[in-house]
Amino acid sequence: MAEVVTSEQAWSKLVRGNKNFVSGVPEHKHQDAEKRRELAVEQTPFAAVFGCSDSRLAAELIFDVGLGDLFVIRNAGQVLAETILGSLEFAVEVIGVPLILILGHDQCGAIKAGIAAKEGTLAAKGEFIHNIVNRITPTIERGLALGETSIDEFTNRHIKDTVQEMTEKSLVIREAIQAGRVAIVGAQYKLELGEVHVVEHRGKI
Repeated sequence: MAEVVTSEQAWSKLVRGNKNFVSGVPEHKHQDAEKRRELAVEQTPFAAVFGCSDSRLAAELIFDVGLGDLFVIRNAGQVLAETILGSLEFAVEVIGVPLILILGHDQCGAIKAGIAAKEGTLAAKGEFIHNIVNRITPTIERGLALGETSIDEFTNRHIKDTVQEMTEKSLVIREAIQAGRVAIVGAQYKLELGEVHVVEHRGKI
């Protein structure tokens, strides 16, 4: 994506693509055989997306882009971990993406599980499910302390906390933001509407 060189351009491209998706008139770019051959040599995505694994959160569709446009990392509840940070640092330092998008969504099962764990009603027994939930419950606790009660509020709180944690833990990402090379956007996707709403950002968009 040689035409995308700044965080503002990258975010503008995502916004335009999401409008196409919402309006039901996607362009479906970069999905042909010629593009596949081009990408076999090198990838040059214009943004990194760290999102929830929910099957309804397919970034390439939501933003009407194609092969090689986005560097996508996903797990349940977009819970930050060392492997996630390492992947994002690779996107910033090696690939050179100008934008990181943290993408949560409404009615998130991981957020609901965090609420259930706090209330003592979590039904899931899996050890590794609990590892994920345990990373989310501190956000629920902070939200409750601030008077937040809805899933939507907790989701936004989790997105904000993830932006903060990412910039605190990764020197590579923090310095890239300070130098103006990278911006982070935390956003919530609305499942029924298809819209992406900004919750918080660092850097220029």
